[in-house]
Amino acid sequence: MAFTGSDTALIEARSFGRARPGQEGPGQPGARRVPLPKAAPEPQAVIAPRPSLRDLSHPLARRWDAWCRKVEARLAGRALAIDLREDFGGRRWFGGLARLATFAMPVLFLLPGFVSFEAAPLPLPGDGEAAEFHAQAIRPLIAGGATGRHFAASDMVARLDSVPERATIALDAVLGENDDLAHMLQRLGLAAGDTGAVTAMVAPLGTPAPGTRFAVTLGPRAAAGEPRPLLALTFRPRFDLDVTIARQGGGLTLIKRPIPVDATPEHIVGAAGMSLYRSARAAGAAPETVQAYLQAIDQYLPFEAIAPSDQFELVVSHKKALDGSARTTGQDGELLYAGVLRDGKPLLQVMRWGNDGNFFTPEALAGAAEQGSGLLAAPVSGNITSWFGLRRHPILGYVRMHAGVDFAATYGTPIYAVTDGVVSYAGWHGGHGNYVRLAHGGGIDTGYGHMSRIAVGVGTRVARGQVIGYVGSTGLSTGPHLHYELFRGGQPVDPLSIRFVPHHTQVNPQELASFRTHMHQLLALPRVGANG
Repeated sequence: MAFTGSDTALIEARSFGRARPGQEGPGQPGARRVPLPKAAPEPQAVIAPRPSLRDLSHPLARRWDAWCRKVEARLAGRALAIDLREDFGGRRWFGGLARLATFAMPVLFLLPGFVSFEAAPLPLPGDGEAAEFHAQAIRPLIAGGATGRHFAASDMVARLDSVPERATIALDAVLGENDDLAHMLQRLGLAAGDTGAVTAMVAPLGTPAPGTRFAVTLGPRAAAGEPRPLLALTFRPRFDLDVTIARQGGGLTLIKRPIPVDATPEHIVGAAGMSLYRSARAAGAAPETVQAYLQAIDQYLPFEAIAPSDQFELVVSHKKALDGSARTTGQDGELLYAGVLRDGKPLLQVMRWGNDGNFFTPEALAGAAEQGSGLLAAPVSGNITSWFGLRRHPILGYVRMHAGVDFAATYGTPIYAVTDGVVSYAGWHGGHGNYVRLAHGGGIDTGYGHMSRIAVGVGTRVARGQVIGYVGSTGLSTGPHLHYELFRGGQPVDPLSIRFVPHHTQVNPQELASFRTHMHQLLALPRVGANG
């Protein structure tokens, strides 16, 4: 805040206590008023000025005029406003600054304070109020809701005695879990007679699976309040069969329409990744197909040997409907081929072959392993650490019969069948831990103990050199090793004292050629999946 302008002109032009300038009474000094230059006056009507309080002749007005003259005389030599732009830093300048501060203090003292004002929060509706709002809302009614609070109709509502119905109604229904066809049709509004007739017609086709879709068309009612008759019902009990139940000539007729099927096997290839199961599922393989693939691979190659950068490859029999329906993606059958690729080259190739449905590699089918003897040199790659006969048990601490041979090997090393046979036992076997026993015929059995994992099941026919499990340390064991034993007539004998005559030293060349040709045909199928 600063005062500007000439203080001399302001003081000389001041007339304390008067309403209008230019009117001096008798004895008043006229030198204090400096007339300002005026423009030439225009002719106008003269208006008599209104007398001021100091111009009245009343005694109080006289006294007021005298007091005003004294004040004017005292203030005539003083400047109330100082121009702070002049004489900066001088005595007169500081006096003007002090007057400015004196004038500003009352204003600052009377300045009102400003504080934040917190508005009252909006009340949140409780559970009851929210339910009431929802009941009175319109949106549930738009969505077809029949619940909510109903209000009495006003005079603007015209009541109808009856509402016309549509002649036909088309409905779509899906059979749910723990549901049956009869109850589903009753909920759709079918009469009891039509429900029973449809159920009897569908029974020879088998029970519809949960998730089966039904397209139902209902006709007009015969009378008010009666159920609608069934005009048509269409569903697909199998991916290759379409069934329609239609009303013809007053009765219901079942019509079957077979759907053409493409039975070309499906060839799926993809990256193994961190989870072989998840990768195969992401590539489009069904869960049952992935399980069969893992079991086939596990017979010849431990999962630990498969790197994330490797690729899985499988061929599965597949049937797909050719009607163009998006609801059916086909049906997988049995696994035909399983393999693992590394750097684009096959690391393992196994294919289902023979009447028993077992998987063979070309080498296993050709009988290339250990052709010189019917018995493998060893069921595992390792050194013998304990021989057949009496010994002090390393855990139990006393001497007893050791009815087998122990081979030291690293954890997870594959264990092979010493010759062809059938799995007679696979599971936990007391001190032997995870244990597999093979029956080779002629009263000869072999046993394999302390496995970390079993790769075959009871009843599986295995070939010589086929992986049946992996080295571990289950049961009474001090470290990873294989306990291998042999039985003749049910009695344990030294496994190193027996030599087998191989069941097949050489496969039929024509059969081996057919095996390789069929594998080549499967691998020539178009690939699908992540890398298809």
